[in-house]
Amino acid sequence: MVAGDWADWRGPRRDGTSPEKNLPVKWSPAGENVAWKAPYGGRSAPIVMGSRVFVFNPVGARDTLQERIMCLDTNTGKVLWEHRQNVFMSDVPPHRVAWSSPAGDPATGNVYIFGVGGTLAAFSNDGKPLWERSLAEEMGLVTTHGGRTVSPVVEGDLVIVSGITSGWGNQARAAHRFMAFDKRTGETVWVSAPGGRPFDTTYSPPIVADVNGTRLFIAGGSDGTVHAIRANTGEPVWKYVVSKRGLNTGVVLNGTTAFVSHSEENLDSSEMGLLAAIDATAKGDIGKQQIKWAKLGFQGGFSSPVIDGDRILQVDNGANLYAFDLVTGRQLWQLNTGTIQKASPVLADGKLYTGSENGRFYILRPGQEKADVLDEDDMPLAPDGKPEAIIGSPAVANGHIFLVTTENIYCIGPKTAAAPARATAPSREPPSTAPVAHVQVVPTELILKPGDKVRFRARLFDANARFIREDKAAWTLENLKGALAEDGQYTAAPDAAAQAGNVKATVNGITGVARVRVIPPLPWSENFDSLPVKAAPAHWINATGKFEVRQEENNRTLAKLADNPFTKRARVFMGPADWSNYTVEADVRAVEKRRQMGDAGVVAQRYSLILFGNHQRMELQSWQPETARTAEKPFPWKADTWYRIKLRVEPTADGKVRALGKAWPVSDAEPPAWQIERIDANPNRQGSPGIYADAINELFFDNLKVTANR
Repeated sequence: MVAGDWADWRGPRRDGTSPEKNLPVKWSPAGENVAWKAPYGGRSAPIVMGSRVFVFNPVGARDTLQERIMCLDTNTGKVLWEHRQNVFMSDVPPHRVAWSSPAGDPATGNVYIFGVGGTLAAFSNDGKPLWERSLAEEMGLVTTHGGRTVSPVVEGDLVIVSGITSGWGNQARAAHRFMAFDKRTGETVWVSAPGGRPFDTTYSPPIVADVNGTRLFIAGGSDGTVHAIRANTGEPVWKYVVSKRGLNTGVVLNGTTAFVSHSEENLDSSEMGLLAAIDATAKGDIGKQQIKWAKLGFQGGFSSPVIDGDRILQVDNGANLYAFDLVTGRQLWQLNTGTIQKASPVLADGKLYTGSENGRFYILRPGQEKADVLDEDDMPLAPDGKPEAIIGSPAVANGHIFLVTTENIYCIGPKTAAAPARATAPSREPPSTAPVAHVQVVPTELILKPGDKVRFRARLFDANARFIREDKAAWTLENLKGALAEDGQYTAAPDAAAQAGNVKATVNGITGVARVRVIPPLPWSENFDSLPVKAAPAHWINATGKFEVRQEENNRTLAKLADNPFTKRARVFMGPADWSNYTVEADVRAVEKRRQMGDAGVVAQRYSLILFGNHQRMELQSWQPETARTAEKPFPWKADTWYRIKLRVEPTADGKVRALGKAWPVSDAEPPAWQIERIDANPNRQGSPGIYADAINELFFDNLKVTANR
């Protein structure tokens, strides 16, 4: 660990502050007091560990557009390494990619990124890929047109992210879920869903702090609620329901007082916006007795606050910087810094560093009665003729300010910097000796093959979620076939049948659960005749509650329900995210009402072949909002008629990927030629098989087959 590290986008304390001194008072984008400038802009904030700065940004355009993690030398701006990843099967538009900020782990030097398509990935300090999780395919993570994506947080041995998910079993219902993974291996440790119905995707930055002996993870959710959960276990502690929309700002703490804000419609008032101080030692639902003060009408919905002595500072959506008294909430002063604000300010060395989306950057000295402007700079014009926008927060490290605009990275400060001072790594908290209050079974959220073996461990925690030890447990299975030994080793049944269930460990009457899916190898064939009516395949992701088996005369089919406008569109994943080189085919039928038909398709290796009912066309796509990645052709298909659709994805000899599609009436013979094709020079090399449906009116699937290519 380095004393000057800024390993989280809100800094070492995750509250937008730094203890550094002797920081720049003035600069100019033209070169004054600029150590270096590099042409690698983005919308997110940089992080710094040692002599390396890491940024997450877009690269390429149209059919070459990707997300990119970059590592640059802090002294020269020289690129040391980079890694690119695709966006696939997401609703996020091209101009919103690489939304989140990277997270660093000072203990190992590893770096973590979370893409708009739901890919969570880990890299060594030298750029070696360590592990990757596709949370859309594995857990049903929702990625929306807005692009809002949380930034990862490293806490102890965990890396934690959150978002709306709709998975399987007791996680099939859509909810804002917090997900913790082992930072070294990527194994899932816990998943927590403490909230209610989600409204939006969000990017609220968490803060983690010790409150009354418990390590609390506090963040806003897509359900309009601020949640406090135990960081080690995901157990809910308290929640403050404040808004009718999702929350994007971070919480800051002053002792045991938490300050929360938003700019949406309040839950108990039609007035927009809130800034409030609440008691962070609370349990359960926050009520009036835990609210110390609240200011309705303050619209701080994007830029998170910072605490400066006895004041809280926050920039509202209109780029007005406010100062409020911490104890009473009384407004002390206001300063306009632009018209549109997204970036959160950073407080260091008695100075506030803040930039606006209008392309203006300030260095301010906040005081009790006003803020003095030490430096004010307009950013250069970008190629679109507008000033370079500042959307992410700056980072403070080793005497420099690292600022990312939509076009460039600026290192503000002297040309040469002293070597980063070393600091002692924080010591691990000793094991607790308190009674067992929680049993955690790891790993969880597993996908196994028939006959696979895995050893589960029972980890014990006290009432404050402090780790006690790993211990023996009484092990049982729920809805799973196979053998479970006394030491927690599970062997999945060898028969080629899909399963979805739980492995349970009980210690002193307290039970913990790990969730497991067992998915057989290819080939698959499913006509739904063996499934119960009204059910959906238990091991499918994002199917329960959206699809159901129907009895139709002597045949059973799978129906996509059209009873809920919020869930009428669904992409279902049926297998592991690392499969490749296979073909998916199925029969589909659309119901027409009021001259409206839905859309139906199949998914293979992160490519989708979809028949569009109202538009009477066929599309082969990998990322629909980026139209350069879609092949399309007219395809007339009739309502209430069964059609066969077939998608094959295969590698090419020159390292690309070829996707091929066809469709035809079931009553006809299969056409010998493929009808639509796309060769992807920037290919998706793996992905789960699945189906797709947008049910304006009901759609039906039958005779599903997935086979390996020969």
